[in-house]
Amino acid sequence: MDLRFTQPHLRKLDLLGTEVLVAALAEDERPPQGVAGLVDYRLAGRISKLVASRFATGVVGEVLLVPARPKLPFDKVVLFGVGRKADFSELVYRAVIEKVLSTLEGLFARTAVVELPGRHFGGISPERAADVLLEMAGGRPEHDVWTLVEPLEAQRLITQQTIMERRRVRTL
Repeated sequence: MDLRFTQPHLRKLDLLGTEVLVAALAEDERPPQGVAGLVDYRLAGRISKLVASRFATGVVGEVLLVPARPKLPFDKVVLFGVGRKADFSELVYRAVIEKVLSTLEGLFARTAVVELPGRHFGGISPERAADVLLEMAGGRPEHDVWTLVEPLEAQRLITQQTIMERRRVRTL
């Protein structure tokens, strides 16, 4: 899996032309924040309406497919529930990442723009999030390129971490 980056801004997301955008939806975040909040804004509150009607809840394990065109350059937005922010842990992160990987495989999406679960509210560090992602996706050739939605500082930390990890693996 090749990791690329973009910043969490609508203008940056507009420049990307992949099929799928992945975002996290927390159970206790109203209105939605992070990439889900950006998408909600662009879609004139569609996600907020789904939350208000209790169709979308943000519980762990929930997956919601939302059509994005013509307002966004993606065919699909896939929202993954991450539960309550206070209950978020690496165990929850792993469960949601597994769900993201299998869902994208089911959609036959080899490339995606992805907000890693829990990252928009600091539920997991950028380095640990990337390590776990690469560990879990390592044996799955169905995923070619993921563009991670991260602020500049997190992009730098993840890049440094992956370089150090590759060096460590080479010396083994």
